[in-house]
Amino acid sequence: MTIFINPWFFLIWVVAAWIIGILGRETRFGFVGNFLIAFVFSPVVGILVLLAAERAKSPLAVRKRKGRRII
Repeated sequence: MTIFINPWFFLIWVVAAWIIGILGRETRFGFVGNFLIAFVFSPVVGILVLLAAERAKSPLAVRKRKGRRII
């Protein structure tokens, strides 16, 4: 038995996963992690992971909060 997949459904799935990856660039998982979660499981699961993920701590932001001057 062959399963036919509508190409528009697949395209929308990939675009939604790509958008979730872009929105998750500054999270702990980064673009690739968020994209893969949304692509493999579903964009709905990707959104839930995106909302639950911590923001990544960049060294620049940590230095600014500590009051150190950056040259």
